[in-house]
Amino acid sequence: MPGARRHRVAVLAFDRVHSFDLAMPLQVFTTAHATKRAAGELFGDRLYDVMVCGDGEGLAITGVGDIELYRYTPARPLDDALEADTIVVIGRPRLQDPPESVLALLREAHRRQIRIASISAGGGQVMAAAGLLDGRRIATHWSRADVFAAQFPEVVVDVDVLYVDHGDVLTCAGGASGIDLCLHMIRQDFGATAAAEVARHMVVPPQRSGGQKPYVVHSEPEDDRGVLEPTLRWLRDRLDQPVTLAQIAARIGASPRTVNRMFKEQTGTTPVQWLLRQRVTHAQELLETTDLPIESIASHCGFGTAISMRQHFARHAGTSPMAYRRTFRTPAS
Repeated sequence: MPGARRHRVAVLAFDRVHSFDLAMPLQVFTTAHATKRAAGELFGDRLYDVMVCGDGEGLAITGVGDIELYRYTPARPLDDALEADTIVVIGRPRLQDPPESVLALLREAHRRQIRIASISAGGGQVMAAAGLLDGRRIATHWSRADVFAAQFPEVVVDVDVLYVDHGDVLTCAGGASGIDLCLHMIRQDFGATAAAEVARHMVVPPQRSGGQKPYVVHSEPEDDRGVLEPTLRWLRDRLDQPVTLAQIAARIGASPRTVNRMFKEQTGTTPVQWLLRQRVTHAQELLETTDLPIESIASHCGFGTAISMRQHFARHAGTSPMAYRRTFRTPAS
């Protein structure tokens, strides 16, 4: 596990932010703990120190439709966010203009190379208003894409993804995709096993495949064969075995062409690409938690050979299996 110091996260709060957007990153990051823990304990050591930063007292916290839900006073002043390793930005409803003090802080944080992430569509607007997204591809909610693109023509809007990571700045599609982005950051900071542990405690998928498309167009299946979850579980249980599209189609009781369409609608990707992503994720877990040789992991995960695993691993994880293991290997008890 890299580093002993806890990673510091500052969540920015200002007047009329959404309740869900404020609470969600606090919940995800405070759930993150080291996987090594004492016998009988539910959690290991905390991985993040999380603080809420903002200026003023009695700030309005809102729900959908800009309905005021309660009032809140941030525990830390806005400038304390500059002490963080990561700043999480949320926004006001309906792309309202953010306070100038927040824009100035974000520009200074970016100058200091602090990682800045938006976990809401409004947060992306705040980052764009600060000039942090010029010339970059960003994720935003499909319902706000046209308005966002018109307001910030220098930003490349992508509604086909759940989040975009440029390293220094990260954006997501809003809503529950903020959870996906927070889990992604935990994976980057502490590895796939730590992120998966958070996902298990929160009862959410550790990594969703595909993008927003399944949430924009909701095609109702003609019958129970359209529900893929039993098939996805069946595939996860057989990651070490070769599985063909014909076998998947036979299990579902549909043609290969129909199966491809169903996967695209319900996972945002093809059966082959979904299966590859699951195999890479399983390989990450084995690299972190076992001493198995690369050849054995390749066999366990269904890659066939170590060479094949290295190729797919590099494409999906951006590094080699050995480099990943050196970074994220969980120390033995």
